[in-house]
Order: sequence, then structure tokens, then C-alpha cells
Amino acid sequence: MEKNPKFAVLGGGSWATAIVKMLTENLNEVGWYMRSVYAIEHLKRQQHNPSYLSSVEFKTEQLNLTNDINEAVVNADYLIFAIPSAFLHSELEKLTSSLKDKVIFSAIKGIVPETGLIVGEHFHDKYAIPFNNIGVITGPCHAEEVALERLSYLTIASNDEEKAKIMANHLSSYYIKCKVSDDIIGTEYAAVLKNIYSVAAGIAHGLGYGDNFQSVLMSNAIREMKRFIKKIHKMKRNINNSAYLGDLLVTGYSTFSRNRMFGNMIGKGYTVKSAQMEMNMVAEGYYAAKTAYELDATKTTRTPIIDAVHAVLYENKNPKKVFKKLADKLD
Repeated sequence: MEKNPKFAVLGGGSWATAIVKMLTENLNEVGWYMRSVYAIEHLKRQQHNPSYLSSVEFKTEQLNLTNDINEAVVNADYLIFAIPSAFLHSELEKLTSSLKDKVIFSAIKGIVPETGLIVGEHFHDKYAIPFNNIGVITGPCHAEEVALERLSYLTIASNDEEKAKIMANHLSSYYIKCKVSDDIIGTEYAAVLKNIYSVAAGIAHGLGYGDNFQSVLMSNAIREMKRFIKKIHKMKRNINNSAYLGDLLVTGYSTFSRNRMFGNMIGKGYTVKSAQMEMNMVAEGYYAAKTAYELDATKTTRTPIIDAVHAVLYENKNPKKVFKKLADKLD
């Protein structure tokens, strides 16, 4: 790896925009792949993303903008994927350039629907990327607060501590603090699961449950997360650390949370399809609920919250009845 590696962000949404903003605090040039030619042309003219975090102004001379994913890959050493998991497979199908020797960090909080794998495992299994060249960028951190330069924290996880530190150094600034971790599997699953629990929090809010119930729901959610991750990848970890509990809390309670917003609409009576059409952002928890439920098909791990969200989203069960039953299972 070069002494001064080149970075590229792949994705055009709010989280991709926030990561580009972080990198431009430390780098003179950042590659940025966006599918939308309109968004790229708008950025060149107006210095901001037209659709996401439009308050963030960029110095366009720092940006190497392209709508060609291969160009972005070829010109960078470190690739940060911030494409919604539902679209990752189709975007990667455009690749003709090799990912060999690239360091790949996932900022995607979801599971690839076509394979049922978290993003790191998807790159490892389908593209033969060694785990030492794979990392994860997790919160607790909302893109909207990055845009406002409010103090935020990131966890950078990788099996290779040096690569995690390189990424952390390039994302850090006076408003971004980074911590490194070696729990690449656990932190990525936590980032997936917290979206399901955030959908649950939104459904509860939409149904009229108050703060008292929400606190019990989140307390049970972190314990459920601990059981689930322990079964998937057993290692020593403190589930109360920010990458797990902190990320869960900000996603479950924040008004910026798209998963909570999605769940809130379901609780208020929207169908899944109508709620998805109403939102202009992807609620990763929708896809995650199906995969997480199926991962524990034998039901040897007690996951009442995941089961409840799955029943509402995929089994067309009545949210009010499902959450009444869920309330009796929480402690």
C-alpha cells in the first residue's frame, strides 16, 4: 500500500456525502462515484449535492467526480462503499476493473439481499477479498449532524489495525472522533440489527406507545443484539460500547433516523409499499428484518423484536396486535 493512499467514495446519498465531507477535511483530492450525471453536473456548478445534505458546500477542485464505477475503482487505493445494500449487487455488476489489492471499507448498514450476507462477507465470498483488506465504518453518527459539524463519533473496524488507523486518521477532524476496533463481524451485524430495532421503535411510536415503553424496547433490543451477535461470531466484546449500544440509541431515538421514520409510518397505518414510496431514502431495516429472521430459522436464539418486525413487514400481520403480544415478552 502506498504511503499516501488515494480514497474514493462510492454512493450518492446522504451518508456518502457526509463521508466525502469528512475526507475533504484531510485530503486535497477525493474520488466520488455517483450514478446520477445530473447530480455530478449540479455539484460542479453549485458546489453541493442537489438531493442530499444540500447545505454542505464542497470545493469542487478537491473532488474527482465520475459516474463510471470503474474509473473510481482504478484511481483509488481505499474504496468506501456507501451504496444502499439493496442496490450494491447491481452496481458491482458494472465492474470490469479488479478489486484485487484494493482496501474496501463498508459504510453500508445493511445486508445484501441477493446473497443474505453482510457487506464485508459479500466482498470476501464473491470477490475473494481477504478479510485483512476489508473494514467497516459504523456510528453512532447521523449524516445530518455531520453536515452541521456537530461533534460525532465513528468506530472503524478491521482485522488489520494499521488499515483501520489509516482510515480513522483520514476521517477525523475537530467534529469527528474515531475509535478503531478489531470486531469487524460484530460491529457490522450491530449496524444491521440496530436498523431493525429502529423500525420497531418507529412502529411503537406510530401506534401511540410512549417514552416508558420505548426505553424498555431499547433495553431489550441491546440484549437481543448481544444474543444474536454472540451466536454469529463469538468473541470478547462489550455490547455497551458506542459501536453497539450508542449506534442503537441514536438510530432508535433520533428524528433523523429513516428507519424510525419508516416504522412510524407503518405504525400509523401505511402499507409497507406506500411507506417506501413516500420516503426518498432507503430504510435498510426493511431488508435486514427478512435476512436476520431467516438467519435464525431454527429459532435457537430468542429474538422477539426481530420476529415482531418481520411479522409486520413480511407476514402482513396487524402491527397493533403484534406489538401487544411483543409487550408481554419484554422485561
